[in-house]
Amino acid sequence: MAYQTFQQEYLQIPVVTRAYTTACVLTTAAVQLELITPFQLYFNPDLILRNYQVWRIITNFLFFGPVGFNFLFNMIFLYRYCRMLEEGSFRGRTADFVFMFLFGGLLMTIFGTFVSLVFLGQAFTIMLVYVWSRRNPNVRMNFFGLLNFQAPFLPWVLMGFSLLLGNSIIVDLLGIAVGHVYFFLEDVFPNQPGGGRWLKTPSFLKMLFDTPEDDANYNPLPEERPGGFGWGEGQRLGG
Repeated sequence: MAYQTFQQEYLQIPVVTRAYTTACVLTTAAVQLELITPFQLYFNPDLILRNYQVWRIITNFLFFGPVGFNFLFNMIFLYRYCRMLEEGSFRGRTADFVFMFLFGGLLMTIFGTFVSLVFLGQAFTIMLVYVWSRRNPNVRMNFFGLLNFQAPFLPWVLMGFSLLLGNSIIVDLLGIAVGHVYFFLEDVFPNQPGGGRWLKTPSFLKMLFDTPEDDANYNPLPEERPGGFGWGEGQRLGG
């Protein structure tokens, strides 16, 4: 019975969020069980170009370090904000969501080459948080019960939290930068005088991922429900 309940809940998670978070958890489990090592996963342009180890382009986004506080923190934020985007502004637009993944991953890979980052999963999480926060500007957040602020400040609060933990903020800045580039090209520039839409989802992605109509019985997680586990709670202004 418990297994069936878990299976039902698991299958209720939208497909992109389910695929990415599952891949991250399985990759970390494989490292913990010593089936693979982080040295086989990290981003290394020389090994990719000279030794054709092309899997590193993907695997560096799947490993968040050994199981511990940092891993759990990243997984919770990755799952919640990825799901809220997929069930909110990307509802019924799976192909567009996949294209955002590909665009963000490509941009991070290019930037990561110059700043010598070996794992980009945390930056990718910050990118998702940034896009969600800019699309939900009126949501008021509460972080650890200590700080009250509006959603657009959330990525910067997370960066400050990383700084307090003694982590490098380059990863956070990269995620914010890539998130801003996507948000500007997708949400801001097309609405400017003389602007236009530069990001267009390829038709083959739409054929692969978009379905003609949504399931009427599907019950999504509201996009305006931010944070989780006491690390970020909020409500929409006026609601």
